[in-house]
Order: sequence, then C-alpha cells, then structure tokens
Amino acid sequence: MKIAALLAFTARLCVSICLIPNHGPAQTARSGSASPVLAVARMEIDRDFAELKKQTPAPYYISYQIADSNTATVSSSFGALLTSNINHRRVAHVEVRVGDYKLDNTHQVRGVRGMGALNGFSVVTVPIDDDPLALRSALWLETDKRYKAALTQFAAVQTNNEVTVEQEDKSDDFSHEKPEQAIEAISTMQVDRKLWEEKTHKYTAPFHRYGDIFNATATLQADQETRWFVSSDGTAIQTSTTYYRLIIEANAKAEDGMELPRYESFAAQTPQGLPDDATVLKAVDKMIADLKVLRNAPIVDPYTGPAMLSGRATAVFFHEVFGHRIEGHRQKSESEGQTFKKMVGQPVLPSFLSVDFDPTLKHYGGVDLVGSYNFDDEGVRARPVVAVKDGVLENFLMSRSPIEGFPNSNGHGRAQAGLRPVARQSNLVIVNSKPVSRAQLKQLLIAQIKEQNKPFGLYFDDIQGGFTLTARTIPNAFNVLPIMVYRIYPDGREELVRGVDLVGTPLTVFSKILAADDEKAVFNGICGAESGAVPVSASGPGILISQIEVQKKAKSQQRPPLLPAPFAATNVAAQQGGAQ
Repeated sequence: MKIAALLAFTARLCVSICLIPNHGPAQTARSGSASPVLAVARMEIDRDFAELKKQTPAPYYISYQIADSNTATVSSSFGALLTSNINHRRVAHVEVRVGDYKLDNTHQVRGVRGMGALNGFSVVTVPIDDDPLALRSALWLETDKRYKAALTQFAAVQTNNEVTVEQEDKSDDFSHEKPEQAIEAISTMQVDRKLWEEKTHKYTAPFHRYGDIFNATATLQADQETRWFVSSDGTAIQTSTTYYRLIIEANAKAEDGMELPRYESFAAQTPQGLPDDATVLKAVDKMIADLKVLRNAPIVDPYTGPAMLSGRATAVFFHEVFGHRIEGHRQKSESEGQTFKKMVGQPVLPSFLSVDFDPTLKHYGGVDLVGSYNFDDEGVRARPVVAVKDGVLENFLMSRSPIEGFPNSNGHGRAQAGLRPVARQSNLVIVNSKPVSRAQLKQLLIAQIKEQNKPFGLYFDDIQGGFTLTARTIPNAFNVLPIMVYRIYPDGREELVRGVDLVGTPLTVFSKILAADDEKAVFNGICGAESGAVPVSASGPGILISQIEVQKKAKSQQRPPLLPAPFAATNVAAQQGGAQ
C-alpha cells in the first residue's frame, strides 16, 4: 500500500489506507471495573466546572476524553525483520463550550477563511500511570487553556453574526442528550513478538524471487485502546477494545514509470482469528502473479461508458460518493456543497437499494466490521441509522451538532483522540432487494456495451481507496482509486488493464445505477477527515452503472531501477548452479 495521506483544502479523504483493516470490531458492552482514571477525571471536571462557573461568561459544558493505547508492531521486508516494538501512550482531549446550547464558541464564523480551524484541536499528553495529582494537573492546565480559547472564539462568533447575512440553518449549536454511564472491562493484548517475527519473515520471503517487485512488507499490528469520557452533564463512560491486523503490501513499477500497488489484509479480535500461514502465503502468491501481469497490462485512455463494480469496489464507492455527503455537519456549514440537504423524502438511489449505517453491527457476511462501537466520542450510545429506504433519503448521520429537522445525535459523533468529534460514518451496509447473479450482472453489462455501441465496458474488481471533495468553491466530485480493472468486450472476454481512476459527480452517477448482484463483500479501513482518522466499514453488492467516467492515473516520471535487485541476481546464480 502507498500509505500516504492525500491532503487537499476541504477534501474529505479516505486514502489508500481505507482498504487496510485497522481496528477489529468493538466488544459488546460488558460490565467491568472502573479504572481510577475515570474517577480522577470525574473529580477534576466537577472541580473545574464549578470554578469556571464563577467566571463571566461561564462555560455551559465541559467534557474530557482520555485515550490510553498500547500498540505492538512487527514488520518484515523481503524476509528480513524491519521493526519489532511496543508503544504505550495516553492523550486527552478537553472540550469547553461558552455561551449556551443555542449559540456557542463552536459556531461557524462565516466569510473568514480558516477562522476557527484550530478550535477543534485539543490534544495533550498525560501520564501513562494512574497518578491522580499528575493526571488532574494535566487536565486542569488544558481546561484553563481551552476556556481562554473559547472566550476568544465566542467573541469572534458574536461579532461575525452582527456583520454577516442571516444564516440559512438556524438550528442550535449543541444538542441535549441523555447522560450515559457505562463501564466496559479493560481488554488485554497478547502478542508473541518472536512468533510474529518468524511469520512476517516467512510471508515476505517469496518476494525475493523477483527483481521487478519492490517495497514488499508484512506488518502485524496489535492495538489495545481504552477510552474514558466524562462530561459536565453527567456522562461517565469507560470503553476498551483490542484488535489485531496483518497487512501484506508489495509494489511493482511499469516501464513507463507507473507504480503498481497490491495489498492483502486481515483483521481479528484475537491472534487466533487471523488466517493460518497457508492462507496468507496463497494470498502472497496471488499478489505476485497480479503484479507481474500488471507490469505489462495495457493502459486505458479517458473513457465514458458502462461499467460494473465488484462488491468491494461498490463499498468504497458508496463510502466516498454517498457517505461523506450525508454527514450531518456538512448540511449546516455554508461552505459545504450540501448535495443531499434538501432531498429528505426524495429518491436518491434506485428503489431496489437501501443504505444503513449501524455501529452496533459487529459482523456482516462472515467478516468482522471495524466501524463498530457501543458509544460514540461524544458519549452518545450507538444506534442503527436507516439513511436510505427503498431509494428514498430518510436520515443524516448526526453528532451533537443539530441541523434543521434533526435536533439530536444518532450516535455518530466520532474523532481520533485529541480532535473534536463531528458526524462520521460507521458501518455502511447497502441492501439490495432485487439481486441478480454475478453472471447475470455481467450479461447486463454486455447488453449495455452493445446498446451504446461501445468497444468495451469496464469491470472494477479491487480498489485502493479514494477521496471526495464536498465544498462549494471546488468541484463537488469524487475520485476512486482502482487497482485491478478489466476491459469487458462484447464477446465476454476480459482483459486486465491499468492506468485509470474512477471519477465523477454524485447525483449524476447515482442516476445511472441499473442493477446489483447478490454479493456481500466487505471492506474495513481508516477514513481521514477533519476530526482525524477513524475506523470504518462498508459492505455492498456488485453494481452495474450505465455510464461512468475514468481519467488517467497520475504516474511517476522515474524509470524502474537501472540496477538489478541483489536478491534477483542471487536467485539466477543459484538456479544456474543447480542446473549444472
């Protein structure tokens, strides 16, 4: 995988890492013993809130989130160990709101570029032991800092409201929610690093045989994270998860400079849930075979015409094209395109498709879902959301930032530790009420090719990731990054090709969906946006689209290595010696 963040102004990104499972599913809510951290945080927030109530203006809401993470990483490349370590850190996020539920310091400052952009950042490193005084001191200092920043921001909000036009969405800045109390048992992490050093060595050794494959790595990462959340309105929550992920990554390079990535990934709640060596090595062999074919595959020029997406590709496609555009805060911000804001109760998809977001769903289609959780990062209990029912838009994903017609959270306020939560996706599930078989879907594609008098159609089999732009001042478009793409000819023949990205605009492409198959493919990954990186899942059937557009993929201008790989030369010499 090319694990590089694609950063753009107001782009909502879900980059190549989106296809890498990074978090196992949240544990079901279970009773446990409260850590001393929760009691200390409760004590300090009560003290600070009482003291700041003496100030003018006083805060009306304060929350603390403390995240403690243990991460074990073992990585090898071409049969040699790269890293083997364990990291332990603890950070806190402090939220202070000044004003009231109707209008507070988080309100959008309109017409001023970048104003308030840093207001959501409050990350402070706190002690990893449970020393009460040290932890309280860190929270006290950060609370004081955030209160002063909130005063400055609130003054800017009040001034801005006096000099700007009337706001389109007059809903409150913060919602009233039921306080929650829940204590989950703190999970444990068990990693035999010596065993995984041997395994990752074994998984990457086969790449030695090929001098035209580079950056071949296998990484085992185990993450155990406990989060504590307390707020001045009475919420006190302790949640804890452990997950394990195995990522196999390799790259080749075509003669024209195009880099060709291939990934395989696995995730589980326990080490025993990961696949055995035979399964992983079979996947490695498939990666090698794909890369060798891709190096010589023909390039597709810019094209419009019919296309078919696999279930995995559909899942990424809907995550980018649809999911980001129904996140609630985007319907309120006047810098956003608000594609679907006025379409509640109207058809946005074919009547045979429905879309659910369900963070309480732990598994789907036999696969663990990494976008699962029991409470969101604002202390609101997770719940299923029916976004589209029989093609008709019904709901948005909501945090505690209300919008017109949707005054409350539905448990989708999410953030990376240290950032302010906003409405984000969880587990996206596309439900198809009129499935056809995979073979029938291909025949429908061929019929479209002939009807449109096209020389071929396209089949998108595997996807690297993608990103989407949702703001008003830039094209309201998406770009999905395929890895394995095939030309489908009128006679049914399939040919692997390379060099294209799937692009377009949402309303146009949704109007072109004709049919869907019975597949239930799942992708798990990490999605990046303004509240940081959060784990997400999506599942979908294969779909047929009557018209899509592809553009040329960006490529490097550097030639492949001039020098032969040392291990390739060694293998040739060994083969020659063995033949004598």
